[in-house]
Amino acid sequence: MRTLNKYFNFAITAFVMMLFASCNNDQKVNGTEKVDRYETLIDLSFPGAYPSEGSTEILRKELAFQRGVQTYLWALPAMNMYAMREGQRAAFSDNSNVLMIAKDRIDYNLEYTTGNPDVIYAFAWLDLKKEGPTVLDMPANLQGLLDDMWHRPITDIGAIGPDKNQGGKYLILPPNYNEEVPEGYFTFKSSTYGVFVFLRSFLIDGKTEPGVALLEQTNIYPLSKTDNPPKMEFPNLSGVNVSGDFPRDIEYFERLAEFINYETVNRNDFAMRGMLAEIGIVKGQSFNPNEKLKNILNTSANVGYKMATDVSFNYNGDISIYEDRNWQQVFIGGSPIFEKETYSDFDARIAFFHKAYSTSNGMVLAIPGKGSQYLTGYKDLEGNFLTGENSYHVYFPTNVPVANYWSIVLYDADTRGLLNNGEPFPSIASNQEYIQNEDGSTDIYFGPEKPKGKPVNWIKTVPNKGYFLAVRLFSPTQAYFDQTWRPDDIEKVNVTEE
Repeated sequence: MRTLNKYFNFAITAFVMMLFASCNNDQKVNGTEKVDRYETLIDLSFPGAYPSEGSTEILRKELAFQRGVQTYLWALPAMNMYAMREGQRAAFSDNSNVLMIAKDRIDYNLEYTTGNPDVIYAFAWLDLKKEGPTVLDMPANLQGLLDDMWHRPITDIGAIGPDKNQGGKYLILPPNYNEEVPEGYFTFKSSTYGVFVFLRSFLIDGKTEPGVALLEQTNIYPLSKTDNPPKMEFPNLSGVNVSGDFPRDIEYFERLAEFINYETVNRNDFAMRGMLAEIGIVKGQSFNPNEKLKNILNTSANVGYKMATDVSFNYNGDISIYEDRNWQQVFIGGSPIFEKETYSDFDARIAFFHKAYSTSNGMVLAIPGKGSQYLTGYKDLEGNFLTGENSYHVYFPTNVPVANYWSIVLYDADTRGLLNNGEPFPSIASNQEYIQNEDGSTDIYFGPEKPKGKPVNWIKTVPNKGYFLAVRLFSPTQAYFDQTWRPDDIEKVNVTEE
């Protein structure tokens, strides 16, 4: 009887794990009949109300899988940030005196999600655990922000920041810092040891040189080395492959274990850290999963990524900017930390960090003439996702509501980075040359072939590759907020008939 029970338990385990491996709710049996995965779990053997050996094995694997998926989604802001820092560390260095600058603008080689090729980017990283309080001496007229390693805003820099575009010295303190704070600084305390420094300057007459020169006036150094600061380094980021996407396999959890071990502990995270503990990730301990757990977590990461992608591109809720068009919000709910009155907006956070990075108050403040606003487009007028073999058109009415400039950029749906279409920059922007209609309106086309006839604004796409687009409005004016200006929906067209 014991042998039969073991055989029966083994058979149940093998059968159900086969169902789980499919990652589908339903599995065809004998070609026609379908068995629901969750009903199978409900029907597991519990003789005398106790779990059988086979049921225990199946349920524990399922529990580890579920904990893996949920912690994958929970940690997305941190792992998005961690991947970016690891990318800079591998390409150059992540020492705080290394500010990598896209001196010729960014292209698809920068594998950060939804970067902007129409400004000049610069990135650096602080390690307050290693260097203690750190000074950022910023020039005037430079825009930027500081985030902690969970992508929570520390401060804006520039027009929205406390320096009000006049420049100045920012002092960033480590968590739990209780010593005397010197005067003469814009002082902020980070919630994590790691700090992300994200700076931007703008093109002038389509040229990058003035903006690069401005960025190179930045000085970053530990407060303890004020009298003898290390020399700044400004490597050119342009054209250099810098990995910055978070993994979709067991490496995600390996990185998460490293992060948990190095960073501070917030009691607000204890519940999720408890879930991590059950899969072997505990601060102060090595992460050494056995092969069985590795396989489960590998699957959890893969499924977690797919769930994040679905939340991001098929958001469960109305996040339209206009009631009659498909343009969608980026900062869902209008909070840079994705909080509602009584809870964290989990799906809003997942949707953002699946395809974007960096948050700040300046990105969500509805102040005409200040900050920036974003529109994203995943689907055409008919509600179908954009794909590279089709051609599309979008119309911008006259007087686009910006005091600075607007741009429209294409992104690869898989990498969420700039679309590699064989052209330098997959974008059209008003701070460079573009074609306006006689009335000041603008027509823009996307597709594998350039429309026939007169010159047009056109961005090349790649057949059979999904992509989406982002519209950026820098220093948006009142017409955006009161919606008296609205771009048309993206419409599928036949360019040979235009």
